[in-house]
Amino acid sequence: MLRGGAYKPRSSPYAFQGHGLEGLRWMREAADRHGLAVVSEVMDASQIAEMAPLVDLLQVGARNMQNFTLLTALGKAGRPVLLKRGLSATIQEWLMAAEYILAAGNPQVTLCERGIRTFETATRNTFDVSAVPVLQQLTHLPVVVDPSHAIGVRDKVIPLARAGIAAGADGLIVEFHTCPEEALSDGPQALYPEQLDQLVGEAKGIARAIGRESEPARTIGPR
Repeated sequence: MLRGGAYKPRSSPYAFQGHGLEGLRWMREAADRHGLAVVSEVMDASQIAEMAPLVDLLQVGARNMQNFTLLTALGKAGRPVLLKRGLSATIQEWLMAAEYILAAGNPQVTLCERGIRTFETATRNTFDVSAVPVLQQLTHLPVVVDPSHAIGVRDKVIPLARAGIAAGADGLIVEFHTCPEEALSDGPQALYPEQLDQLVGEAKGIARAIGRESEPARTIGPR
Protein backbone atom coordinates (compact mmCIF):
# COMPACT_ATOMS: atom_id res chain seq x y z
CA MET A 1 0.00 0.00 0.00
CA LEU A 2 1.02 3.62 -0.57
CA ARG A 3 0.34 5.84 2.42
CA GLY A 4 0.68 9.61 2.37
CA GLY A 5 -0.86 12.62 4.04
CA ALA A 6 -2.58 14.97 1.62
CA TYR A 7 -4.19 16.70 4.60
CA LYS A 8 -1.77 16.84 7.52
CA PRO A 9 -2.74 17.83 11.08
CA ARG A 10 0.42 19.52 12.36
CA SER A 11 1.23 20.69 15.87
CA SER A 12 2.31 24.06 14.46
CA PRO A 13 0.02 26.09 12.17
CA TYR A 14 3.17 27.22 10.34
CA ALA A 15 4.29 23.70 9.41
CA PHE A 16 3.60 22.07 6.03
CA GLN A 17 -0.09 21.14 5.91
CA GLY A 18 -0.09 18.86 2.85
CA HIS A 19 -1.06 19.33 -0.80
CA GLY A 20 -4.76 18.60 -0.31
CA LEU A 21 -6.91 17.10 -3.04
CA GLU A 22 -4.24 17.62 -5.68
CA GLY A 23 -1.85 15.58 -3.55
CA LEU A 24 -4.39 12.76 -3.40
CA ARG A 25 -4.58 12.74 -7.19
CA TRP A 26 -0.80 12.41 -7.38
CA MET A 27 -0.87 9.47 -4.96
CA ARG A 28 -3.71 7.78 -6.85
CA GLU A 29 -1.79 8.06 -10.12
CA ALA A 30 1.41 6.67 -8.58
CA ALA A 31 -0.45 3.85 -6.82
CA ASP A 32 -2.30 2.81 -9.96
CA ARG A 33 0.96 2.74 -11.88
CA HIS A 34 2.41 0.22 -9.42
CA GLY A 35 -0.72 -1.72 -8.48
CA LEU A 36 -0.97 -0.36 -4.94
CA ALA A 37 -3.82 0.73 -2.69
CA VAL A 38 -3.86 4.30 -1.32
CA VAL A 39 -4.03 5.12 2.40
CA SER A 40 -4.55 8.72 3.53
CA GLU A 41 -5.84 10.59 6.55
CA VAL A 42 -9.29 12.15 6.65
CA MET A 43 -9.52 15.00 9.14
CA ASP A 44 -13.19 15.95 8.94
CA ALA A 45 -16.46 14.28 7.97
CA SER A 46 -16.89 16.82 5.17
CA GLN A 47 -13.80 15.40 3.40
CA ILE A 48 -15.07 11.82 3.09
CA ALA A 49 -17.03 12.31 -0.13
CA GLU A 50 -14.17 13.99 -2.02
CA MET A 51 -11.56 11.52 -0.77
CA ALA A 52 -13.53 8.30 -1.32
CA PRO A 53 -12.95 8.06 -5.11
CA LEU A 54 -9.18 8.43 -4.63
CA VAL A 55 -8.45 6.58 -1.38
CA ASP A 56 -8.84 2.86 -0.62
CA LEU A 57 -8.24 3.05 3.14
CA LEU A 58 -9.25 6.17 5.11
CA GLN A 59 -7.02 6.85 8.10
CA VAL A 60 -8.16 8.41 11.36
CA GLY A 61 -5.10 9.97 12.97
CA ALA A 62 -4.21 9.91 16.66
CA ARG A 63 -5.52 13.44 17.22
CA ASN A 64 -8.95 12.45 15.85
CA MET A 65 -9.33 9.08 17.57
CA GLN A 66 -12.20 10.44 19.68
CA ASN A 67 -13.74 12.69 17.03
CA PHE A 68 -17.03 10.86 17.36
CA THR A 69 -18.76 12.80 14.60
CA LEU A 70 -16.03 11.73 12.17
CA LEU A 71 -16.08 8.12 13.41
CA THR A 72 -19.84 7.84 12.99
CA ALA A 73 -19.67 9.37 9.50
CA LEU A 74 -17.00 6.84 8.52
CA GLY A 75 -19.22 4.07 9.83
CA LYS A 76 -22.06 5.25 7.61
CA ALA A 77 -19.74 5.72 4.62
CA GLY A 78 -18.86 2.02 4.60
CA ARG A 79 -15.25 2.60 3.55
CA PRO A 80 -12.30 0.66 5.05
CA VAL A 81 -10.83 2.59 8.00
CA LEU A 82 -7.42 2.63 9.68
CA LEU A 83 -7.89 3.84 13.27
CA LYS A 84 -4.75 5.07 15.00
CA ARG A 85 -4.47 5.05 18.77
CA GLY A 86 -4.73 8.44 20.48
CA LEU A 87 -1.65 9.89 22.16
CA SER A 88 -2.93 9.19 25.67
CA ALA A 89 -5.70 6.71 24.96
CA THR A 90 -6.14 3.50 26.91
CA ILE A 91 -6.81 0.31 24.99
CA GLN A 92 -10.42 0.38 26.20
CA GLU A 93 -10.91 3.94 24.92
CA TRP A 94 -9.37 2.95 21.61
CA LEU A 95 -11.70 -0.03 21.25
CA MET A 96 -14.71 2.13 22.09
CA ALA A 97 -13.65 4.55 19.35
CA ALA A 98 -13.61 1.62 16.93
CA GLU A 99 -17.09 0.67 18.16
CA TYR A 100 -18.43 4.01 16.91
CA ILE A 101 -17.47 2.95 13.38
CA LEU A 102 -18.70 -0.61 13.80
CA ALA A 103 -21.99 0.41 15.41
CA ALA A 104 -22.71 2.73 12.48
CA GLY A 105 -22.57 -0.25 10.15
CA ASN A 106 -18.96 -0.49 8.97
CA PRO A 107 -17.04 -3.68 9.95
CA GLN A 108 -13.92 -2.77 7.94
CA VAL A 109 -11.71 -1.37 10.71
CA THR A 110 -7.99 -1.90 11.28
CA LEU A 111 -6.30 -0.72 14.49
CA CYS A 112 -2.86 0.92 14.45
CA GLU A 113 -0.54 1.20 17.47
CA ARG A 114 1.64 4.28 16.90
CA GLY A 115 3.09 4.98 20.33
CA ILE A 116 1.63 6.76 23.35
CA ARG A 117 2.72 9.74 25.42
CA THR A 118 4.42 8.85 28.71
CA PHE A 119 6.88 10.52 31.08
CA GLU A 120 9.78 9.28 28.89
CA THR A 121 11.51 12.00 26.83
CA ALA A 122 14.30 10.01 25.15
CA THR A 123 11.98 9.10 22.28
CA ARG A 124 9.16 10.89 20.47
CA ASN A 125 6.55 8.50 21.92
CA THR A 126 6.58 5.18 23.76
CA PHE A 127 5.83 2.16 21.56
CA ASP A 128 3.31 -0.03 23.40
CA VAL A 129 4.18 -3.38 21.85
CA SER A 130 2.09 -5.13 24.51
CA ALA A 131 -1.00 -3.64 22.86
CA VAL A 132 -0.65 -6.09 19.96
CA PRO A 133 -1.25 -9.38 21.84
CA VAL A 134 -3.72 -7.69 24.21
CA LEU A 135 -5.86 -6.45 21.31
CA GLN A 136 -5.68 -9.78 19.53
CA GLN A 137 -7.22 -11.36 22.61
CA LEU A 138 -9.90 -8.67 23.00
CA THR A 139 -11.01 -8.08 19.41
CA HIS A 140 -11.30 -9.68 15.98
CA LEU A 141 -10.03 -6.51 14.28
CA PRO A 142 -6.64 -6.57 12.50
CA VAL A 143 -3.80 -4.80 14.34
CA VAL A 144 -0.87 -3.06 12.63
CA VAL A 145 1.98 -1.01 14.09
CA ASP A 146 3.61 2.28 13.09
CA PRO A 147 7.17 2.26 14.46
CA SER A 148 8.07 5.45 12.56
CA HIS A 149 5.77 7.70 14.61
CA ALA A 150 6.34 5.65 17.75
CA ILE A 151 10.05 6.42 17.89
CA GLY A 152 10.60 9.41 15.59
CA VAL A 153 14.23 8.44 14.97
CA ARG A 154 15.28 6.69 11.77
CA ASP A 155 17.86 4.27 13.18
CA LYS A 156 15.41 2.96 15.80
CA VAL A 157 12.53 2.25 13.41
CA ILE A 158 13.72 -1.16 12.23
CA PRO A 159 14.25 -2.57 15.77
CA LEU A 160 10.73 -1.50 16.76
CA ALA A 161 9.30 -2.93 13.55
CA ARG A 162 10.96 -6.26 14.35
CA ALA A 163 9.38 -6.22 17.80
CA GLY A 164 5.95 -5.45 16.37
CA ILE A 165 6.07 -8.34 13.90
CA ALA A 166 7.42 -10.71 16.57
CA ALA A 167 4.53 -9.69 18.85
CA GLY A 168 2.09 -10.76 16.14
CA ALA A 169 1.17 -7.53 14.34
CA ASP A 170 -0.76 -8.04 11.11
CA GLY A 171 1.23 -5.37 9.28
CA LEU A 172 3.62 -2.41 9.40
CA ILE A 173 3.24 1.26 8.55
CA VAL A 174 6.70 2.66 7.82
CA GLU A 175 7.72 6.00 6.36
CA PHE A 176 10.49 6.25 3.79
CA HIS A 177 11.90 8.93 1.51
CA THR A 178 14.53 8.97 -1.22
CA CYS A 179 16.08 12.01 0.50
CA PRO A 180 14.75 12.37 4.06
CA GLU A 181 16.83 15.51 4.60
CA GLU A 182 14.59 17.30 2.10
CA ALA A 183 11.26 15.90 3.35
CA LEU A 184 8.60 18.51 4.13
CA SER A 185 7.52 16.54 7.20
CA ASP A 186 8.79 13.69 9.40
CA GLY A 187 12.17 13.49 7.66
CA PRO A 188 14.10 12.37 10.80
CA GLN A 189 11.99 9.19 11.06
CA ALA A 190 11.84 8.32 7.35
CA LEU A 191 13.91 5.35 6.19
CA TYR A 192 16.15 5.44 3.16
CA PRO A 193 15.03 3.07 0.34
CA GLU A 194 17.83 0.61 1.12
CA GLN A 195 16.72 0.51 4.77
CA LEU A 196 13.17 -0.24 3.66
CA ASP A 197 14.46 -3.14 1.55
CA GLN A 198 16.33 -4.43 4.60
CA LEU A 199 13.23 -4.17 6.78
CA VAL A 200 11.00 -6.00 4.29
CA GLY A 201 13.45 -8.91 4.20
CA GLU A 202 13.77 -9.06 7.97
CA ALA A 203 10.02 -8.78 8.52
CA LYS A 204 9.38 -11.72 6.21
CA GLY A 205 11.96 -13.78 8.10
CA ILE A 206 10.42 -12.98 11.49
CA ALA A 207 6.93 -13.72 10.18
CA ARG A 208 8.10 -17.13 8.97
CA ALA A 209 9.81 -17.82 12.30
CA ILE A 210 6.56 -17.30 14.23
CA GLY A 211 4.48 -19.23 11.73
CA ARG A 212 2.90 -16.25 9.95
CA GLU A 213 3.77 -16.20 6.28
CA SER A 214 3.31 -12.81 4.63
CA GLU A 215 0.40 -12.56 2.21
CA PRO A 216 0.49 -10.87 -1.19
CA ALA A 217 -0.71 -7.26 -1.21
CA ARG A 218 -4.30 -6.71 -2.30
CA THR A 219 -6.57 -3.77 -2.87
CA ILE A 220 -8.94 -3.06 0.01
CA GLY A 221 -12.53 -2.20 -0.81
CA PRO A 222 -14.15 -0.75 -3.92
CA ARG A 223 -13.21 2.57 -5.50
